[in-house]
Amino acid sequence: MGAILNGIALHSNLICYGGTFLIFSDYLRPSLRLAALMRTKVIYVFTHDSIGLGEDGPTHQPVEHLASLRAIPNTIVIRPADANEVTEAWKFAVEHQGGPVVLILTRQKVKTLDRSILSNQKGLNFGAYILKDSEKIDLIILASGSEVELALNSAEELEKKNYGVRVVSFPSWELFEMQSEDYRKQVLPDNVKNRIVIEAGRKLGWERYIGEKGIAISVERFGASAPEKILFEKYDLTVENIVNQACNLLNK
Repeated sequence: MGAILNGIALHSNLICYGGTFLIFSDYLRPSLRLAALMRTKVIYVFTHDSIGLGEDGPTHQPVEHLASLRAIPNTIVIRPADANEVTEAWKFAVEHQGGPVVLILTRQKVKTLDRSILSNQKGLNFGAYILKDSEKIDLIILASGSEVELALNSAEELEKKNYGVRVVSFPSWELFEMQSEDYRKQVLPDNVKNRIVIEAGRKLGWERYIGEKGIAISVERFGASAPEKILFEKYDLTVENIVNQACNLLNK
């Protein structure tokens, strides 16, 4: 499939895309790498993006794959948080020139976020943007994909404890790194050292955004076969754990 996509992109004016489970990106990596090397206009739609896949078990649950794809030069990786961000991601992918775009989508149900009280989804085009803010910022929570909803729910609980929390939707490292230093510091100000990232995959690479003091709530081992809700509880991807970790960080 990956080789066919390259052929279509090289020898026609068609915009082509192919889709499969994220775990199977391993099998088409040589073709994807060649697409990046040649800067061909190819779009990949990789679904079932985390241990949230559930009962298929660890052989089908991607853990290291996001980090692996982010490591490929000339490749834009986007993991949208909700349907609105997916729309923006697709618009970007169709218009982008100069290399492949990889859309990472979840299997489980994700709420469509209320943009009347949260920031506009067009912020996706900046790679990361302030989704929800506070007058005072004690803590910044960063998240991508389905974990953004978890970040918002955790922020709500922390606000009940009188902490000011900024939630940053962070769908694309590559797009964020293309922004000006001023914009990047506006989203992640130097004076706010308390940061938590939530992602249902390896934390590898997130260190640059959370700093030495930051915490990663991530998946550092292979998955398991169980319903999504049970897996997220067993792997500590819960509001309760995030709130506890945040309080420990804020009270140090």
